[in-house]
Amino acid sequence: MDRLLLMHSFVTVAQVGSFSGAAKKLGSSGSLVSRHVAELERQVGVRLVNRTARSVSLTEPGQRYAEFAARILDEIEAEDAGIAHLHDRAEGTLSVICPKWIGSLDLGDAIAAFSAAHPKIQIRFELGGMSDRTYDFLDSGFDVAFHTRDLRDSSVRLKKISSLAFVLCASQEYIERRGTLTHPNDIAAHDCLVHLNDPVWRIGHGHASTLHKIRNIAFSSNSYIALQKAAVHGRGIALLPQRPAYDDLVSGALQVLLPEVTVPDRPLYAIYGPGQDTPRKVSVFLDFLAEWFSQNPIPAIRS
Repeated sequence: MDRLLLMHSFVTVAQVGSFSGAAKKLGSSGSLVSRHVAELERQVGVRLVNRTARSVSLTEPGQRYAEFAARILDEIEAEDAGIAHLHDRAEGTLSVICPKWIGSLDLGDAIAAFSAAHPKIQIRFELGGMSDRTYDFLDSGFDVAFHTRDLRDSSVRLKKISSLAFVLCASQEYIERRGTLTHPNDIAAHDCLVHLNDPVWRIGHGHASTLHKIRNIAFSSNSYIALQKAAVHGRGIALLPQRPAYDDLVSGALQVLLPEVTVPDRPLYAIYGPGQDTPRKVSVFLDFLAEWFSQNPIPAIRS
Protein backbone atom coordinates (compact mmCIF):
# COMPACT_ATOMS: atom_id res chain seq x y z
CA MET A 1 0.00 0.00 0.00
CA ASP A 2 1.21 3.53 -0.78
CA ARG A 3 3.45 4.72 2.07
CA LEU A 4 2.45 8.39 1.73
CA LEU A 5 -1.23 7.48 2.05
CA LEU A 6 -0.49 5.50 5.21
CA MET A 7 1.60 8.34 6.63
CA HIS A 8 -1.17 10.84 5.91
CA SER A 9 -3.71 8.72 7.78
CA PHE A 10 -1.33 8.18 10.70
CA VAL A 11 -0.45 11.89 11.05
CA THR A 12 -4.16 12.78 11.02
CA VAL A 13 -4.83 10.21 13.79
CA ALA A 14 -1.95 11.70 15.79
CA GLN A 15 -3.33 15.21 15.38
CA VAL A 16 -6.99 14.36 16.12
CA GLY A 17 -6.43 11.62 18.73
CA SER A 18 -8.94 9.08 17.41
CA PHE A 19 -9.62 6.91 14.40
CA SER A 20 -13.19 8.16 14.03
CA GLY A 21 -12.14 11.81 14.21
CA ALA A 22 -9.37 11.22 11.69
CA ALA A 23 -11.80 9.39 9.42
CA LYS A 24 -14.22 12.32 9.54
CA LYS A 25 -11.44 14.78 8.70
CA LEU A 26 -10.20 12.59 5.85
CA GLY A 27 -13.67 11.79 4.51
CA SER A 28 -13.04 8.09 5.07
CA SER A 29 -14.15 5.36 7.47
CA GLY A 30 -12.70 4.59 10.90
CA SER A 31 -12.01 0.98 9.96
CA LEU A 32 -10.04 2.04 6.86
CA VAL A 33 -7.97 4.55 8.83
CA SER A 34 -7.28 1.85 11.44
CA ARG A 35 -6.11 -0.53 8.70
CA HIS A 36 -3.81 2.20 7.30
CA VAL A 37 -2.15 2.69 10.67
CA ALA A 38 -1.82 -1.06 11.19
CA GLU A 39 -0.20 -1.45 7.77
CA LEU A 40 2.20 1.42 8.49
CA GLU A 41 3.15 -0.28 11.78
CA ARG A 42 3.82 -3.48 9.86
CA GLN A 43 6.04 -1.67 7.33
CA VAL A 44 7.96 0.30 9.99
CA GLY A 45 8.25 -2.75 12.26
CA VAL A 46 7.18 -1.12 15.54
CA ARG A 47 3.92 -0.26 17.31
CA LEU A 48 3.10 3.40 16.73
CA VAL A 49 -0.17 3.81 18.68
CA ASN A 50 -1.73 2.52 21.85
CA ARG A 51 -5.31 1.50 21.16
CA THR A 52 -7.99 1.48 23.88
CA ALA A 53 -11.74 1.30 23.67
CA ARG A 54 -12.06 5.07 24.06
CA SER A 55 -8.83 6.69 22.87
CA VAL A 56 -5.71 6.42 20.81
CA SER A 57 -2.32 7.59 22.07
CA LEU A 58 1.10 7.52 20.51
CA THR A 59 3.92 5.29 21.66
CA GLU A 60 7.35 6.85 22.02
CA PRO A 61 8.38 5.59 18.54
CA GLY A 62 4.96 6.72 17.31
CA GLN A 63 5.56 10.27 18.56
CA ARG A 64 8.90 10.42 16.80
CA TYR A 65 7.50 8.94 13.60
CA ALA A 66 4.50 11.31 13.65
CA GLU A 67 6.86 14.31 13.73
CA PHE A 68 8.93 12.82 10.91
CA ALA A 69 5.90 11.98 8.78
CA ALA A 70 4.32 15.41 9.31
CA ARG A 71 7.57 17.07 8.22
CA ILE A 72 7.80 14.90 5.10
CA LEU A 73 4.19 15.57 4.14
CA ASP A 74 4.63 19.32 4.67
CA GLU A 75 7.74 19.35 2.49
CA ILE A 76 5.94 17.46 -0.27
CA GLU A 77 3.01 19.88 -0.12
CA ALA A 78 5.36 22.87 -0.23
CA GLU A 79 7.30 21.44 -3.18
CA ASP A 80 4.08 20.68 -5.07
CA ALA A 81 2.95 24.25 -4.51
CA GLY A 82 6.33 25.57 -5.65
CA ILE A 83 6.27 23.54 -8.84
CA ALA A 84 2.69 24.61 -9.59
CA HIS A 85 3.74 28.20 -8.94
CA LEU A 86 6.67 27.87 -11.36
CA HIS A 87 4.41 26.32 -13.99
CA ASP A 88 1.97 29.21 -13.77
CA ARG A 89 4.55 32.02 -13.80
CA ALA A 90 6.85 33.24 -16.53
CA GLU A 91 10.12 32.36 -14.83
CA GLY A 92 12.74 29.62 -14.69
CA THR A 93 14.86 28.09 -17.45
CA LEU A 94 13.55 27.95 -21.01
CA SER A 95 15.51 25.64 -23.34
CA VAL A 96 15.19 26.30 -27.09
CA ILE A 97 16.75 24.54 -30.07
CA CYS A 98 16.59 25.11 -33.82
CA PRO A 99 18.57 24.37 -37.00
CA LYS A 100 21.66 26.54 -37.40
CA TRP A 101 20.37 28.40 -40.42
CA ILE A 102 17.20 29.52 -38.62
CA GLY A 103 19.00 30.53 -35.45
CA SER A 104 21.49 32.68 -37.33
CA LEU A 105 18.66 34.74 -38.84
CA ASP A 106 16.33 37.19 -37.10
CA LEU A 107 15.05 34.48 -34.77
CA GLY A 108 18.17 35.18 -32.75
CA ASP A 109 17.20 38.87 -32.55
CA ALA A 110 13.67 37.97 -31.45
CA ILE A 111 14.87 35.62 -28.71
CA ALA A 112 17.39 38.19 -27.49
CA ALA A 113 14.58 40.76 -27.27
CA PHE A 114 12.46 38.28 -25.32
CA SER A 115 15.29 37.63 -22.88
CA ALA A 116 15.67 41.35 -22.24
CA ALA A 117 11.92 41.75 -21.71
CA HIS A 118 11.66 38.74 -19.35
CA PRO A 119 14.76 38.71 -17.12
CA LYS A 120 13.24 36.11 -14.77
CA ILE A 121 13.44 33.54 -17.59
CA GLN A 122 16.91 32.13 -18.22
CA ILE A 123 17.28 31.26 -21.91
CA ARG A 124 19.27 28.29 -23.17
CA PHE A 125 19.39 28.66 -26.97
CA GLU A 126 21.19 25.98 -29.00
CA LEU A 127 21.73 25.86 -32.75
CA GLY A 128 22.04 22.60 -34.64
CA GLY A 129 22.16 19.04 -33.39
CA MET A 130 18.49 18.39 -34.13
CA SER A 131 17.16 14.95 -34.93
CA ASP A 132 14.79 14.32 -37.84
CA ARG A 133 12.36 12.87 -35.28
CA THR A 134 10.33 15.86 -34.22
CA TYR A 135 9.75 14.78 -30.62
CA ASP A 136 13.42 14.11 -29.77
CA PHE A 137 13.90 17.68 -28.59
CA LEU A 138 11.66 16.88 -25.61
CA ASP A 139 13.74 13.82 -24.72
CA SER A 140 16.85 16.04 -24.88
CA GLY A 141 15.42 18.46 -22.32
CA PHE A 142 14.29 21.28 -24.62
CA ASP A 143 10.99 23.10 -24.17
CA VAL A 144 10.65 24.51 -27.71
CA ALA A 145 12.11 23.67 -31.13
CA PHE A 146 11.76 25.54 -34.42
CA HIS A 147 11.15 24.15 -37.91
CA THR A 148 10.11 25.49 -41.29
CA ARG A 149 8.12 22.50 -42.44
CA ASP A 150 4.56 21.54 -41.59
CA LEU A 151 4.68 18.80 -38.98
CA ARG A 152 1.93 16.28 -38.41
CA ASP A 153 2.93 14.55 -35.21
CA SER A 154 0.48 14.03 -32.37
CA SER A 155 3.35 13.78 -29.87
CA VAL A 156 4.01 17.54 -30.14
CA ARG A 157 2.07 20.79 -30.57
CA LEU A 158 2.76 23.36 -33.28
CA LYS A 159 2.33 27.14 -33.53
CA LYS A 160 3.11 29.25 -36.59
CA ILE A 161 5.27 32.16 -35.48
CA SER A 162 5.87 33.95 -38.77
CA SER A 163 6.81 33.59 -42.43
CA LEU A 164 10.40 33.89 -43.65
CA ALA A 165 10.81 35.72 -46.96
CA PHE A 166 13.41 34.47 -49.44
CA VAL A 167 14.89 36.17 -52.50
CA LEU A 168 16.75 34.94 -55.58
CA CYS A 169 19.74 37.19 -56.11
CA ALA A 170 23.28 37.69 -57.42
CA SER A 171 25.89 40.44 -57.53
CA GLN A 172 25.99 43.00 -60.33
CA GLU A 173 29.47 41.76 -61.22
CA TYR A 174 28.17 38.21 -61.71
CA ILE A 175 25.19 39.42 -63.77
CA GLU A 176 27.47 41.45 -66.03
CA ARG A 177 29.76 38.46 -66.47
CA ARG A 178 27.18 35.71 -66.94
CA GLY A 179 23.97 37.51 -67.84
CA THR A 180 20.71 37.81 -65.94
CA LEU A 181 17.86 35.32 -65.74
CA THR A 182 14.80 35.77 -67.95
CA HIS A 183 13.01 32.58 -66.86
CA PRO A 184 13.28 30.23 -63.86
CA ASN A 185 14.56 27.49 -66.16
CA ASP A 186 17.67 29.62 -66.77
CA ILE A 187 18.84 28.61 -63.30
CA ALA A 188 20.22 25.37 -64.74
CA ALA A 189 22.79 27.30 -66.81
CA HIS A 190 24.16 29.33 -63.89
CA ASP A 191 26.59 28.82 -61.06
CA CYS A 192 24.52 28.31 -57.92
CA LEU A 193 25.26 28.86 -54.24
CA VAL A 194 23.36 26.19 -52.36
CA HIS A 195 22.53 25.53 -48.74
CA LEU A 196 23.27 21.91 -47.87
CA ASN A 197 19.74 21.43 -46.53
CA ASP A 198 18.08 23.19 -49.47
CA PRO A 199 19.21 21.52 -52.72
CA VAL A 200 15.84 22.03 -54.45
CA TRP A 201 14.58 25.57 -55.11
CA ARG A 202 10.89 26.41 -55.53
CA ILE A 203 10.20 29.45 -57.70
CA GLY A 204 6.70 30.94 -58.07
CA HIS A 205 3.49 30.34 -56.13
CA GLY A 206 0.77 27.69 -56.29
CA HIS A 207 0.18 25.93 -59.62
CA ALA A 208 2.59 28.32 -61.33
CA SER A 209 5.49 27.32 -59.10
CA THR A 210 8.33 25.15 -60.38
CA LEU A 211 10.90 23.04 -58.58
CA HIS A 212 14.53 23.20 -59.62
CA LYS A 213 16.97 20.58 -58.38
CA ILE A 214 20.28 22.39 -58.38
CA ARG A 215 23.04 20.48 -60.12
CA ASN A 216 25.54 23.20 -61.07
CA ILE A 217 26.70 23.91 -57.52
CA ALA A 218 29.60 26.36 -57.40
CA PHE A 219 29.58 26.87 -53.64
CA SER A 220 27.72 25.07 -50.85
CA SER A 221 27.47 25.64 -47.13
CA ASN A 222 25.24 25.01 -44.13
CA SER A 223 25.30 28.76 -43.44
CA TYR A 224 23.20 31.27 -45.37
CA ILE A 225 25.57 33.99 -44.15
CA ALA A 226 28.46 32.24 -45.93
CA LEU A 227 26.35 31.87 -49.08
CA GLN A 228 25.44 35.56 -48.93
CA LYS A 229 29.12 36.53 -48.75
CA ALA A 230 29.91 34.27 -51.71
CA ALA A 231 27.09 35.89 -53.69
CA VAL A 232 28.39 39.41 -52.90
CA HIS A 233 31.79 38.29 -54.19
CA GLY A 234 30.24 37.30 -57.52
CA ARG A 235 30.50 33.53 -57.17
CA GLY A 236 26.99 32.78 -58.41
CA ILE A 237 23.25 33.11 -57.79
CA ALA A 238 21.73 32.31 -54.42
CA LEU A 239 18.34 31.78 -52.83
CA LEU A 240 18.72 33.68 -49.56
CA PRO A 241 16.58 34.70 -46.60
CA GLN A 242 15.62 38.29 -47.35
CA ARG A 243 16.05 39.86 -43.90
CA PRO A 244 19.81 39.23 -43.43
CA ALA A 245 20.37 40.02 -47.13
CA TYR A 246 18.39 43.26 -46.93
CA ASP A 247 21.31 45.66 -46.49
CA ASP A 248 23.21 44.14 -49.43
CA LEU A 249 20.07 44.31 -51.57
CA VAL A 250 19.46 47.97 -50.68
CA SER A 251 23.10 48.97 -51.25
CA GLY A 252 23.20 47.21 -54.61
CA ALA A 253 25.80 44.67 -53.57
CA LEU A 254 23.17 42.10 -54.52
CA GLN A 255 20.49 42.37 -57.22
CA VAL A 256 17.09 40.66 -57.17
CA LEU A 257 16.71 38.17 -60.03
CA LEU A 258 13.36 37.52 -61.70
CA PRO A 259 11.60 40.23 -59.65
CA GLU A 260 8.34 39.52 -61.48
CA VAL A 261 8.41 35.89 -60.28
CA THR A 262 7.79 35.50 -56.56
CA VAL A 263 9.73 33.17 -54.33
CA PRO A 264 7.50 31.44 -51.74
CA ASP A 265 7.86 32.42 -48.11
CA ARG A 266 8.69 29.67 -45.66
CA PRO A 267 6.68 29.25 -42.48
CA LEU A 268 8.47 29.44 -39.16
CA TYR A 269 6.91 26.97 -36.73
CA ALA A 270 7.52 26.52 -33.03
CA ILE A 271 6.90 23.02 -31.71
CA TYR A 272 6.50 22.20 -28.04
CA GLY A 273 5.18 19.54 -25.69
CA PRO A 274 1.73 17.95 -26.01
CA GLY A 275 -1.26 18.61 -23.78
CA GLN A 276 -3.44 21.60 -23.06
CA ASP A 277 -1.61 22.66 -19.88
CA THR A 278 1.26 24.57 -21.49
CA PRO A 279 3.75 26.06 -18.99
CA ARG A 280 3.33 29.81 -18.67
CA LYS A 281 6.95 30.50 -19.67
CA VAL A 282 6.40 28.65 -22.97
CA SER A 283 3.12 30.36 -23.85
CA VAL A 284 4.57 33.81 -23.00
CA PHE A 285 7.63 33.03 -25.15
CA LEU A 286 5.59 31.95 -28.18
CA ASP A 287 3.22 34.92 -27.94
CA PHE A 288 6.17 37.32 -27.65
CA LEU A 289 7.91 35.90 -30.73
CA ALA A 290 4.75 36.02 -32.84
CA GLU A 291 4.24 39.66 -31.80
CA TRP A 292 7.93 40.49 -32.43
CA PHE A 293 7.82 39.24 -36.00
CA SER A 294 4.51 41.04 -36.55
CA GLN A 295 5.97 44.32 -35.33
CA ASN A 296 9.26 43.90 -37.19
CA PRO A 297 8.29 43.21 -40.80
CA ILE A 298 10.93 43.09 -43.52
CA PRO A 299 11.03 46.48 -45.29
CA ALA A 300 10.14 46.47 -48.98
CA ILE A 301 13.05 46.50 -51.43
CA ARG A 302 12.73 49.34 -53.90
CA SER A 303 13.51 48.45 -57.49
